[in-house]
Amino acid sequence: MSKDQNLLSSFIPGDFVVYPSHGVGKIIGTEKRKVEDLELELLVIRFEHERMTLRVPLSKATESGLRTLSSKVQMEEAIVTLKGKAKIKKTMWSRRAQEYETKINSGSLVSIAEVVRDLYRKDDQGEQSYSERQMYQAALERLASEFAAVDNTDKESAVVKLEKIIDDNAEKAA
Repeated sequence: MSKDQNLLSSFIPGDFVVYPSHGVGKIIGTEKRKVEDLELELLVIRFEHERMTLRVPLSKATESGLRTLSSKVQMEEAIVTLKGKAKIKKTMWSRRAQEYETKINSGSLVSIAEVVRDLYRKDDQGEQSYSERQMYQAALERLASEFAAVDNTDKESAVVKLEKIIDDNAEKAA
């Protein structure tokens, strides 16, 4: 079995996958394309949230960061991270924003959970800047979409559950 065939067996049409810079998508299938004199086998992935279809060369799938959905155990690790104490650094926002962006685009569930935890604000807490809210929403969106797919629920319910986990934990810490 070739390396591409082996990869193909781990990416099955209908399955959800995670692409680091776009989040959760669904594999629609594969297609062959000829580019100059090179025959490429492409994975076709649909990202409903972004209304986008992405074609990833099968030979580049792993190095592009494409991965299968997290397991329940990995999801539990992210939940444990959410329950942790927020780490607010005193560095300039531009540097923190860059770090947060890197974590969100890493595709690592735990890193994304760290961003959600660190940027979460209850309504009665201090104001957030527009860019902090945007960054929080982007991280929450990624985490919730994978949580929803793993938990077999819809994204809105996932957001409610995740924010309740943070709220409940913040009340215990107070």
